[in-house]
Amino acid sequence: MNETDTLTIIKPDAFGAGKAGHIIAHLEDAGFRVVAATVKHLTLDEARAFYAVHRERPFFSSLVEFMTSGPCMPLLLRREDAVPELRSVIGATDPAEADEGTVRALYAESKERNAIHASDSAENAEIEIAFFFAGTERLRA
Repeated sequence: MNETDTLTIIKPDAFGAGKAGHIIAHLEDAGFRVVAATVKHLTLDEARAFYAVHRERPFFSSLVEFMTSGPCMPLLLRREDAVPELRSVIGATDPAEADEGTVRALYAESKERNAIHASDSAENAEIEIAFFFAGTERLRA
């Protein structure tokens, strides 16, 4: 078995609505193990740094504003083929286009308030994990 790690963030909309436990249970039911978790209220500088890859996109400012609007919950997850499996489990960015039973179909409010972030590649997963969990021991249990 080739387990890998990925990062997800339960975004301020879902965290503030009390959906974190439901989302974590959904991810665990899909075979993910939570290796590390934290609750964080991102500063403007942190949100700008984390989403820097999108800084030239028209939605960057609203994304940063949204991600700093309340606490969020970054999670380091592990399972076989973690990155593509998580992308499948969370569903399309727009919940109206997300497959039934996916996290976004169940818990997202809109394309902008879409409940959850997931790393889009193994390389970005490592960068994103380091952003929130630098120095965290990567348990191999």
